[in-house]
Amino acid sequence: MSENQNLLAEQRRALILDEVRRRGGVRVNELTRKLGVSDMTVRRDLDALARQGVVEKVHGGAVPVAEASTHEPGFEAKSGLELSAKEDIARAAAELVAPGSAIALSGGTTTYALAHRLVDVPDLTVVTNSVRVADVFHAAQRTSGPRQGAATVVLTGGVRTPSDSLVGPVADQAIAALHFDVLFLGVHGISVEAGLSTPNLAEAETNRRLVQSARRVVVVADHTKWGTVGLSSFAALEQVDTLVTDGGLAAPARAEIAEHLRRLVVAGEDSEDSADM
Repeated sequence: MSENQNLLAEQRRALILDEVRRRGGVRVNELTRKLGVSDMTVRRDLDALARQGVVEKVHGGAVPVAEASTHEPGFEAKSGLELSAKEDIARAAAELVAPGSAIALSGGTTTYALAHRLVDVPDLTVVTNSVRVADVFHAAQRTSGPRQGAATVVLTGGVRTPSDSLVGPVADQAIAALHFDVLFLGVHGISVEAGLSTPNLAEAETNRRLVQSARRVVVVADHTKWGTVGLSSFAALEQVDTLVTDGGLAAPARAEIAEHLRRLVVAGEDSEDSADM
């Protein structure tokens, strides 16, 4: 069977993962027909997805990995997943940031990618509960030296989580006293029923405070977050102004989102494909 050259490996694996999650399992021979690639290519893709911990290989195919709602991967574990999608999302989200604005960046690997895109935006005030995000701006200032228009960074303080976010009463009190133009929020999971959710109870409360302090809420989440539900919900979809995601988000999910969100931005697609809700 001839290889389908129109799909990159990451695009193919995103389609496979979506199929596994949607149907509860797939067989190799079904995927070869659907994708127009060889048996060996599909098996390599399943091996890669299994190494990422998102599918479990079984005889003749794969099934989804059932994670406990309290499972919280560490920052390093998450940073290796969906790299190109996160970069695309960061690039699209950065276009929503105006010079001179006050923004907040929550913890997470996607907001971390976004922070790298924002170091040259002049006169930002950045509130964050992410040690990693704060380090991005501090490292940029150490490298370039003092410069006019460099971001002012406010790190909330608090207790550190496995994902290197600062949470708890100290963080919550700091955030409650602040007001920012836009919150860029990374999430563990997003769904119609549960809204935005996380496995960490303390992080849920801190995220709730971030949402309350923002004039506008922008969720930055790759397509694998859709349909995932953590232990604690902290916001309904109706509280989100914009979702910035990647092209791996399936059409049925886009239709569901259209019923609940004001705006969907699909990174890498033409602006007319990014719908105002």
